[in-house]
Amino acid sequence: MSNDICFLPATELAQRIRRKDLSARELMQASLAQIERLNPRLNAIVSLYVEQGLAQARAADEKQARGEETGPLHGLPVAHKDLFLTRGMRTTFGSPIFKDFVPERNALIVDRLQAAGAISIGKTNTPEFGAGSQTFNAVFGKTLNPYDTNKTCGGSSGGAAVALATGMVPLADGSDMGGSLRCPANFCNVVGLRTSPGRVPVWPAKTGWSTLGVQGPMARTVGDCALMLSAIAGWDAKSPIAIADSGSQFARPLARDFKGVRVAWSADLGGLPVDARVTAVLESQSPTFAALGCVLEDASPDLSDANEIFMTLRAWQFELTYGEHLDRHRDLLKDTVIWNIEAGRKLTGPLIGAAEARRTELYERMRSFMQRYEFLILPVNQVPPFDVSQPYVTEIEGVNMDTYIDWMKSCYFITVTGHPAISVPCGFTADGLPVGVQIVGRHRDDFGVLQLAYAFEQATRLWQKRPTIALAQ
Repeated sequence: MSNDICFLPATELAQRIRRKDLSARELMQASLAQIERLNPRLNAIVSLYVEQGLAQARAADEKQARGEETGPLHGLPVAHKDLFLTRGMRTTFGSPIFKDFVPERNALIVDRLQAAGAISIGKTNTPEFGAGSQTFNAVFGKTLNPYDTNKTCGGSSGGAAVALATGMVPLADGSDMGGSLRCPANFCNVVGLRTSPGRVPVWPAKTGWSTLGVQGPMARTVGDCALMLSAIAGWDAKSPIAIADSGSQFARPLARDFKGVRVAWSADLGGLPVDARVTAVLESQSPTFAALGCVLEDASPDLSDANEIFMTLRAWQFELTYGEHLDRHRDLLKDTVIWNIEAGRKLTGPLIGAAEARRTELYERMRSFMQRYEFLILPVNQVPPFDVSQPYVTEIEGVNMDTYIDWMKSCYFITVTGHPAISVPCGFTADGLPVGVQIVGRHRDDFGVLQLAYAFEQATRLWQKRPTIALAQ
């Protein structure tokens, strides 16, 4: 029964607690039991605060018993990505430099989750400084894919995806620059939403005006993502790019009729190499979108220059954010982080300026494309989960990858456009590895993206499949 509770959608858990059919303490005990049973094998949650979680669950029940107002996430356990500051909880950023760091303040996203009633129980694993889409670091080691523990769970929000997929927590947060919410969701059969820049205000931030990296929700269902987004979205003066719209809009029903909605279907985003196993799963689901009423057309936006733009702006941001660590602790940084920082130090003002100008031109091409199509559907990752001992993908369908992130172009090309995108479960390869589908919406149409993802999820019900390791024993 405890295992069954752990796999209920967050929306249902919140309703049960509200009706007093389930207490926050009972849910917390079930989550902690699941963590105790599975986390030693998977390494998803790297800093766990059991007594704190139980105490806060008791306090949540007492608050409800007194008839006090409660938030939409009241009593729900949540784990935070180990890149986010959490007051009183060890926050390492996956780096030996910060292996003993305990911050005295929260990141804004943590404050908002707690204000909505969520109970923070720990931190989820991430690669060092979130660099790369394979979750391992020198502090905590590797996080394993629950569908095949010989495979990677993706990254950089890898620990979050595994914790969700195995019922350790009903909700988790994450961040996404090159695909870090979408990739691990794709590899673990859960949902990850790359929100529009400014939708979830980011604070503190070294580059507050940047639109490259965002924060957002991860969950087992689209409805759960929407629930969490309703709590973390909305304007805040601390972020100069914060969108003024209230997060409450995401609490609306997601059901919608998609009859006649024109959708671009892109199997390779205009020529990217894509593993045949991924293509086969996506192609098998095109009839599902057609059955929803979507008018599918094979089409890809012109994203020329996207790679150079992303690599330039990412390198600039890495140098600005982590350059001081290279100067002081080079021996403690992994090679790919060093490479990214040094790439940033080779940039000049004209190179950065040219990247910004080309990004503006690319956005205009994407905007024009999305006037014709309301949505773009494409692969999340160009490969299925790969061997966990392999740091990153070096070749796809005979095409060599030049850098440690080249295999993520199907994600970070979308990042450059600034459009919202979601990874939602799409199916499984012949050997049982999860494959997600990426749905991209128009500029700032996060709600529309959630609606199409929800319709697809309701038609397929793929979120209900659990990894064997998580089944009751």
